[in-house]
Amino acid sequence: MKWFFSLVLLVITTDQLTKKLAITFLKDAAQNIVIIPGLLSLTYAENRGVAFSLEFAPPIVLLILTVLITVLVLLYVIRSKNRTALFLVSFALITGGGIGNMIDRIMTGRVVDFIYFDIYNGYLFGTYLSLWPIFNIADSAITIGACLCIIFHKKLFPDESQAVTSHVR
Repeated sequence: MKWFFSLVLLVITTDQLTKKLAITFLKDAAQNIVIIPGLLSLTYAENRGVAFSLEFAPPIVLLILTVLITVLVLLYVIRSKNRTALFLVSFALITGGGIGNMIDRIMTGRVVDFIYFDIYNGYLFGTYLSLWPIFNIADSAITIGACLCIIFHKKLFPDESQAVTSHVR
């Protein structure tokens, strides 16, 4: 479990440090910092909602949901007997990312985002569409952790019915 909490702390620290740098260098900048022209840039944004800036509830409700989900994930990991590296890394990334964004919601009521992949901006069926949202390290950690859970679902959550052996002769 020491590895689990170390990775959670690393994600939180990296997330908060990069957000402070984004606030310092990008918030009042007239334009973004281009890393790969036409593809990747650092662009300051504030997000009061959840993924893709969806605002389905007031900020206090989002904060309560974030706290509740984070506590439930922590309880699940602590009570689980699974101590494989894959299991712990997956849930440490999700937990660290959740706490990183929760800190923003507590401190300012919004989440700082700054990583922008310009995959597509234009019109689709007559509607202007920016295909990829601006995100942060916490969002990346949550997404990677969730993807690991999906991709390695059978390893992380083995089917209990297959593990039971029949005692019939």
